[in-house]
Amino acid sequence: MFNFLKKKKEVSIVAPMTGEIIEIGKVPDKVFAEKMVGDGLAIKPTDGVVVAPCNGKVIQVFPTKHAMGLLTLEGLEILIHIGLDTVSLKGNGFKIFVEPGDNVKKGDRLLKVDLDYVSENAKSTITPIIITNIDAVNRLLVRNGTVEKGKDVIMSIELK
Repeated sequence: MFNFLKKKKEVSIVAPMTGEIIEIGKVPDKVFAEKMVGDGLAIKPTDGVVVAPCNGKVIQVFPTKHAMGLLTLEGLEILIHIGLDTVSLKGNGFKIFVEPGDNVKKGDRLLKVDLDYVSENAKSTITPIIITNIDAVNRLLVRNGTVEKGKDVIMSIELK
């Protein structure tokens, strides 16, 4: 009855990498472009350092080091997938600084990727940043243009 009194819960996600934002529908990978794992955006990185886009917890680091999952304090699940078809690199070109269970703060270093190595040995360095539990989201606003890691907000999310 008094839902109008409830304050909407909003979450801001900052850029985990420095680079140029690419709309999720323009990512040259059907799984991401068609939002099969969730919604978000991608970054064409110009720097290989990946930082935490929010305060939260590391819930998964893929054995091949090319992707990780984070859980925000508000319960959003974020997938950072470095590059396209990078699972085939078997961890080469990636250095991880965190492990599952670690608490992180916005801007903390998560991993470093050798962008030259990925460019030469995988499909692309384009890095999708996806909200995988999109059913918890009422509204998702994404930014465009160039962004700096740890500083620029790339997604503003209103939770249900």
